[in-house]
Amino acid sequence: MHRLAYTFHGPPEGFPVVLLHHGLGSSSAWRAQVPALVAAGFRVLTYDRWGYGASEPRARLHTPWFEPDVDDLHALLDALGLERVALVGHSDGGTIALYFAARYPARVRALVTVAAHVYVDPTMQPGMEALRRTYETSEAFRQALDRTHGGRGAAVFEMWYHGWHRPGVLGWDARPLLRQVEAPALVVQGTADEYAPPSHAEAIAAALPAARLALVPDAPHMLPQERPEAFNPLLLDFLGHPTI
Repeated sequence: MHRLAYTFHGPPEGFPVVLLHHGLGSSSAWRAQVPALVAAGFRVLTYDRWGYGASEPRARLHTPWFEPDVDDLHALLDALGLERVALVGHSDGGTIALYFAARYPARVRALVTVAAHVYVDPTMQPGMEALRRTYETSEAFRQALDRTHGGRGAAVFEMWYHGWHRPGVLGWDARPLLRQVEAPALVVQGTADEYAPPSHAEAIAAALPAARLALVPDAPHMLPQERPEAFNPLLLDFLGHPTI
């Protein structure tokens, strides 16, 4: 058992939208989306996944299948009495959202992924190594991680980096699992994503039974944070009219 830090935002009667943060982030990564969703009438749930932010520390990241993270999301929704939700996930959070929607299709009304991944190929390696170099050389980057994770920035970075560099990850391909997803989906990625080409988003959209693809020109991996003026309208339009 481990403790998860979570926060509700917005009107209790609003339809619940759950935001799943990226691999080095926390619930604070959604600061540009929460006010927009609340203003649109949604009830927003943000939480720090196990090992991140204010949630309990974690020894390793369970990549690439994220089984404990899917279990955590299921247990959290049950504990909070949320029977059916919309899921919005960024990067690792998007992958977890896809897994959850495949395992528990009746619990998901709508699904949005941003820069998610369901397989690993060599095109992703340069971006990850560049991030490693940034971590090793940038004091500002390390300080930002410490602020996000309560002084545990180094542990979080090593957990994430080694999680994606362990044996077996290169052979991973979750696309067949996506056929089990029933919810309408919006698959978003920037065309200038540093970690994967647009073909990754195209592959996810093609593997889902009912998906809309949105490629944002010249947008980076951190699209929700760095280009909210491009991402938020896509998000709000889809959540307001999720039928494909």
